[in-house]
Amino acid sequence: MNRLAAILPADNVSVNVDASSKKRAFEHAGLLFENHHQMARALVTDNLFARERLGSTGLGHGVAIPHGRVKGLKNPLAAVLRLQQPIAFDAPDDEPVSLLIFLLVPEAATQRHLEILSEIAEMLSDRELREQLKAESEAATLHKLIAAWEPLKSVA
Repeated sequence: MNRLAAILPADNVSVNVDASSKKRAFEHAGLLFENHHQMARALVTDNLFARERLGSTGLGHGVAIPHGRVKGLKNPLAAVLRLQQPIAFDAPDDEPVSLLIFLLVPEAATQRHLEILSEIAEMLSDRELREQLKAESEAATLHKLIAAWEPLKSVA
């Protein structure tokens, strides 16, 4: 199992999300974490925006990995939103974003946080998979695609 799948409950995957801006997408994610994990939505959105102010988490190719450190969180948690319509995200290629993979980590997160981000970036660099994830209309299938993906094995 890859690192993302290990922290991504099926309930944390939503497709056809109606969010017209980065703010609305972050609010939707905050609501999801509040409903499924009893986290205050304002805490989630504030942490996501705090990180976003340091620079866009848009990767390009229509995907972004908004992430933040959350005080009191014990273990990393993820959520995936596929939007109905792509939104502006200040990505390096200026392409609007339709697939967002949210990552919340404990405030004192260290190497594990970076390993998860790195693995998500590796997964999204697979063009065929990325396009499948951006087009999938069923949340359960989207979750299965992520769970089935395996990172390249390190030869170190």
